[in-house]
Amino acid sequence: MDTEAGTAGAGSPLPRRDRDPDREHGGWTRRRFVGAMAGTAAVVMVPSPAAPPTDTPAGQGKPQAAPPPRRPSGPRPLYVGTYTSVQGGGTGIGLASYDPESGRITGSGTLTGVPDPSYLAVHPDGRTLYAVDEREDGGVTAVRLADRRILGTRSTGGAGPCHLSVHPSGRWLLSANYGSGSVAVHPIDASGALGERTALVTHSSPPPGPGQQGPHAHQFLTSPDGGHVLAVDLGTDTVYTYRLDRAKGTLAEAARARTRPGAGPRHLTFHPGGRYAYLANEVDDTVAVCAYEPGSGRLTIGEPQSTGSGGGTNYPAQILVTANGRYAFLANRGHNNLARYAVEDGGARLRLLGTVPVGGDFPRQIAFSPDGRLLFAANQRSGTVTVFRVDADSGELRPAGEPFASPVAVCALPL
Repeated sequence: MDTEAGTAGAGSPLPRRDRDPDREHGGWTRRRFVGAMAGTAAVVMVPSPAAPPTDTPAGQGKPQAAPPPRRPSGPRPLYVGTYTSVQGGGTGIGLASYDPESGRITGSGTLTGVPDPSYLAVHPDGRTLYAVDEREDGGVTAVRLADRRILGTRSTGGAGPCHLSVHPSGRWLLSANYGSGSVAVHPIDASGALGERTALVTHSSPPPGPGQQGPHAHQFLTSPDGGHVLAVDLGTDTVYTYRLDRAKGTLAEAARARTRPGAGPRHLTFHPGGRYAYLANEVDDTVAVCAYEPGSGRLTIGEPQSTGSGGGTNYPAQILVTANGRYAFLANRGHNNLARYAVEDGGARLRLLGTVPVGGDFPRQIAFSPDGRLLFAANQRSGTVTVFRVDADSGELRPAGEPFASPVAVCALPL
């Protein structure tokens, strides 16, 4: 494990190299061209706000129940991530609002000055927005939402950062570098701005899985107990668990969980109960139920299950779980649908109920509204964001509003 302090730095555009993902899953630059190339895959995800993790030390207490859903009134903010250095891409972070009743989205402009903001997250206090700068010289940028002022950018120490999340304490930003297969930690000060990097860990083992040329970190998130942070790596077919020193911002490896060879794990989400998680495997088109031990941080990955794609070319992108823990939804790129699962046995089992057309092309990321009543899908190839009403009792999805046009929509973050 390599750990070092970081420095601020600006990103540079990714090299534009076309690759055939059917022959080379390891080429990291395929991520950004996935919307224009058949059969490629990319990653961007937003952790479900339905069950925010607590900041309880590992092994102490129990996961807290999800708070009652907030019922907003009037338009709510929506931010849309894109690529700025691809043909037909955006010029920054898309600004919009949505009606929490009808689901209708209304655009209000663009926040420029953030290059290739392909994934977005918000601070727990709601005052600061964070974006990856998915470039060869990767960075993370902080934006104060009150006046949309850019507070600065810090280097992630790696290439092509594709995911970031805020630790529930609000003190640390976690980011995943897809291109270099590394994860980074940055401190967050009282203003929401980012300090110099406190940790950088490269996944140097185990060796890359079948068809891969190296590690490819896709996601970095905090466990519900707050005691561990987990990194999902497609290239090594591994989920790494680390302990985060919440005083220093350093990382110490605690456990590893390996998928079957060639699965290509992409996105992990936890059940609200904190004892189970669900893993979307991009390369072999499967999902898996995982058992989680809060004390040790150990994840045990179960048998692969159907994504509802029915075969053919399909790349599952992201899986979410409702706040009541009863249903899960998976975005399928290729078959362009949302798979719906019943969550049973206290979270230990997923049962596929069916699929719903997403209403767009290549749903790269999905997210719940804070009250859980709406689900947003960012459809990369069609350049649209589609919205669905979520029935909390039946788990049924019904289209809400009209598709919202946004250039190369790869992330939708409703607040």
